[in-house]
Amino acid sequence: GLYVLREACRVKGIELKGARVVVHGFGNAGANFARLVAGDGARVISACDSSCGVYAENGLNIEAALRHKAETGSLQGLDSAKEMGCDEILELDCDILVPSALENSITLANVERVKARIIIELANGPTTPGSDRKLADGGVFLVPDILANAGGVTVSYFEWVQDQYSFFWSENQVNDTLEQTMRAAFRSVHETANLHQTDMRTGAYI
Repeated sequence: GLYVLREACRVKGIELKGARVVVHGFGNAGANFARLVAGDGARVISACDSSCGVYAENGLNIEAALRHKAETGSLQGLDSAKEMGCDEILELDCDILVPSALENSITLANVERVKARIIIELANGPTTPGSDRKLADGGVFLVPDILANAGGVTVSYFEWVQDQYSFFWSENQVNDTLEQTMRAAFRSVHETANLHQTDMRTGAYI
């Protein structure tokens, strides 16, 4: 997800360092993404889990949020953060929105209030087809789930390759190979979408 976000920011001319990021879902995908994107200098202004959403305009302390979640089981009660409804955070003014919770999170009922410039789909199917079209028509750059969350299964393939050859890679080698693979996949999808004058999801399907 982070590798394709870097590419999306490059093609859209958005500086990732200092960008305002909202992470909808703070489970295995969302929490780790929040940690990684904060490491790139982005400002994660909001996140949510099944209990509530939390918001801090100057940026959440992600390490503190991870500790709080591990200790209490939820983000509720996180210091220095305002609590809000989980689905409310989808409508916050931000540069990057990362739906990483449930399918059908962005629907025709709320899509008109989504203000993000880039959407990175870490959940499977978080955007309904009708709202997908509205986002595309509105100029929102959406990196679809089929591309954005493909890293896990790609690394599973790397594991299979290593097992077949009994030749095992370092973690750095896995990460470097994953980055090359995801950047190449992004470029291929983006070039195809541009060639056919369509959105990234259709470009991925093509």
